[in-house]
Amino acid sequence: MKKLLFVLAVTSLLVTVACRNNACSGPLCTGAEQWDEYLPLLKGKKVGMMGNQTSMAGDKHLVDILLKNKIDLKFVLVTEHGFRGEVERGERVANDIDLQTGLPLYSLYGVNNKVDSIVASIDVMIYDIQDAGARFNTKTAGLHRMMQLCANNNKPLILLDRPNPNGDQVDGPVRKDDRYKSDVAFHKIAMVHGLTHGELAQMINGENWLDNGAQCDLTIIKLKGYTHKTLYRPPVFPSPSLTDYTAIRLYVSLCLFEGTDISVGRGTDFPFQMVGHSNPIFGDFTFIPGERTGMAAHVEQQGALCYGIDLRNINPEEAKFTLKYLLDFYKKSQEAGMDFFSRSTFFNRLAGNADLQEQIKAGLSEEQIRESWKEELAEYKQMRKKYLLYTDFE
Repeated sequence: MKKLLFVLAVTSLLVTVACRNNACSGPLCTGAEQWDEYLPLLKGKKVGMMGNQTSMAGDKHLVDILLKNKIDLKFVLVTEHGFRGEVERGERVANDIDLQTGLPLYSLYGVNNKVDSIVASIDVMIYDIQDAGARFNTKTAGLHRMMQLCANNNKPLILLDRPNPNGDQVDGPVRKDDRYKSDVAFHKIAMVHGLTHGELAQMINGENWLDNGAQCDLTIIKLKGYTHKTLYRPPVFPSPSLTDYTAIRLYVSLCLFEGTDISVGRGTDFPFQMVGHSNPIFGDFTFIPGERTGMAAHVEQQGALCYGIDLRNINPEEAKFTLKYLLDFYKKSQEAGMDFFSRSTFFNRLAGNADLQEQIKAGLSEEQIRESWKEELAEYKQMRKKYLLYTDFE
């Protein structure tokens, strides 16, 4: 009887420890929430991390989890918007010190000559960032740079995977040649790529996209309970301008407006949920773009009364990539005699080609434009299938 009680006590203790070593509380479990999968891989090693405000496991930040478990965390690499998500889009992210933890922060948003020697100084890197599922989200460029650094310095990378909130679709043009390569179109993938960062990392390795065909020693802590049919609402939103699930779902369609003179509501309480301009021809709904931390409107739009459309009441679960908003606003801009593509070069970078801008100017319909990228998109979809970690939506 005593032996049985002892066994039951030990079993109870093991279950308790297992629960404490994970933060899963529902049917879907992110990589970061599976503490027992990655903490043993970090014990006794000098560790570097790449993350930001989205690197959460339940109510705990990954940094806090690592430090509480006596992991020797040396620094954090950050990308656009910085570690706390408070840096303005497009602004330089400086090397810094995180005031809350005292950890050194080093930027991977653009060129940083210091990071190579910094990565060389540790034993293993860990990566945990929530993506928005569009090619023009700069987090994909950050992932690539992280993998390149690890490959260059023979350091293993542990990637804690997260769901793609737009992972139920693959759409839009595939980026063309390297003339259009930038942080908003870093890879030759579809505009709406349909990959988690774990799957994209596998593609980067598998397609030999790292310099000189280098391979990153990659370990992926896979998601549990996720498929590409899952409509995922991130508990922490991926950037200061994507603070609502509706915004995330509309982002794939509205971000192209950033290459025009049209406002997408930056600097309001509802960015990427409204579209407008100071000319009343664009609609009856009105809003005034201003400044908010990390998401100020373009200078010429700040404080201007904008007329347009309100998209806050759409069903986000039904929202899919479309060109209809862009084509409608272009048509109205021509009626008003406006220069629609005021940031022409940036628009082409977002699109990943110069064709889309010319097609819109030529008056092509959405159906005609889609036909022009149909073949390349089909080829991308076939390539994508090789790297899927989770059941697809089709």
